[in-house]
Amino acid sequence: MKQPRSFSSNKRIVKLASVENQKQSRFRPWLEEHGSKLLLFARQQTRSLADAEDVLQDALVKLARKVEEGTFLGGEDAWLPFLYTQIRREAIDLGRKDDRRRKREEKMVKDARSLGRDIEMPMFEKGEDQSETRRILVQGLESLPLKFSEVINMKLWGERTFAEIGETLGISLNTAASRYRYGIEALRKQLAAARLNGDV
Repeated sequence: MKQPRSFSSNKRIVKLASVENQKQSRFRPWLEEHGSKLLLFARQQTRSLADAEDVLQDALVKLARKVEEGTFLGGEDAWLPFLYTQIRREAIDLGRKDDRRRKREEKMVKDARSLGRDIEMPMFEKGEDQSETRRILVQGLESLPLKFSEVINMKLWGERTFAEIGETLGISLNTAASRYRYGIEALRKQLAAARLNGDV
């Protein structure tokens, strides 16, 4: 059976709740006064309104945390300069992160376009009118180690992304992409050798 709280513990809870309400009421009017200009500044530092809102929120959270921990130097007068500086830092970090992501995506698209550009899917299809090129490629694919051939199969016929292949096989996206590159390069070499020998 639960013991009733003592009067002193109830007083303590009421005091803590009162302190919390004071903090919130202290921030709310200040934010109502300065929020729109801070959002405008954040919008000037970022590429979209959504990014500006995220950056402003992150900066406000950092300020609130510092004030709550008692590590913020300066009083309420120093909040605004701190937030302008913090918004700028957050916007720079977000911009760099977005640029890195964009470059990774562009590299993946470039890799996807360059990989296997001279090896078309019909070349691998088996049928009665199979050409020598197709035969050499099918044999080459079958002779590759499984870790390379399964990635090529999933990429060409499954039309899966490297991320999906990596997740299925329990390997990283980069490992899936490098296995694909290695396998395709091995098939190109086999095809080139066959051409030199006059088999194609």
